[in-house]
Amino acid sequence: MNADLFNLAFRKLEYVDTQQLLRRLDKAWVAFKDSYAGLSESDVLEPGVTKAWSVRDIIAHVTTWDEEALKHLPAILERRRPPLYSVTYGGIDAFNALMTTKKAGLSLAEVTASGRRSIDRS
Repeated sequence: MNADLFNLAFRKLEYVDTQQLLRRLDKAWVAFKDSYAGLSESDVLEPGVTKAWSVRDIIAHVTTWDEEALKHLPAILERRRPPLYSVTYGGIDAFNALMTTKKAGLSLAEVTASGRRSIDRS
């Protein structure tokens, strides 16, 4: 992220009402969960929803990025830059690949529990 974009993001952050933001996040999580509610476990585990990924893989991906956002939020609120993924992991694609591999062995229950913990922390 270049410096101008980073500064613009902070200016916008200063004008965000916390309660409004929390309501928007809650609404987004409800919509996300509703998008796969009612699917059977076999449907959720079936690859091919988007390329080789299953719904479970998408849930794991979304919760990974939610966890990342929450991890770096304190630094952002203190106007510090979080570490660059290009430096720490070799890029966002490398981070995504690492986390996809790391979470590949998790059961559906473990992935959804991770998402609930992430939501509870926000």
